[in-house]
Amino acid sequence: MTRVRRGYIARRRRTKIHSFASNFRGAHSRLIRAMAQQKIRSLVSAHRDRNRQKRDFRRLWITRINAVIREKGVYYNYSKFINDLYKNQLILNRKILAQITILNKNCFYMISNEIIKAWNNSPEMI
Repeated sequence: MTRVRRGYIARRRRTKIHSFASNFRGAHSRLIRAMAQQKIRSLVSAHRDRNRQKRDFRRLWITRINAVIREKGVYYNYSKFINDLYKNQLILNRKILAQITILNKNCFYMISNEIIKAWNNSPEMI
């Protein structure tokens, strides 16, 4: 039987995996099987954590808003504040509200005062 020289396809595949895994630590950056397994694992983690990141940031924004609301007694609580925001059609998302609370608290206090005024002047109270 004649000798068959292997082509470049396997080497090209390994080079592609190595370029992805070159910054991993230990055997994960040197051994082909470990590189391939770690590549799969890292891509799965990246996919999972993109959704996790959205969840974590929303929790952070809610915490910041709630802290400022309760700090000065601006409003009763977070859920009541957001509910009254929507009732008065002041639709600001939580990210923007959190930035306002950090950068310009006076503006946030003005927003909450407008909600309280609208709530006090509403016909439902009478």
